[in-house]
Amino acid sequence: MPAFSTAELLGGLIFGSIGFVAFLYGKRQAVRRPMFTGLALMVYPYFVADALAVWGIGAALTASLLLFR
Repeated sequence: MPAFSTAELLGGLIFGSIGFVAFLYGKRQAVRRPMFTGLALMVYPYFVADALAVWGIGAALTASLLLFR
């Protein structure tokens, strides 16, 4: 079982929560872009092992939610 650092767990929690809200918003408004971006925000921390990569990818996906409305 891999050992997770605090930064990875915190990043996964924060970006997973943002992804959940974006997914619900996209589903209720019937808009695909926030729905799929939210799904990506919820899933990617399970596949990324580096804390810096978790924070970088999460910041990029969250910025894409705000920039590409």
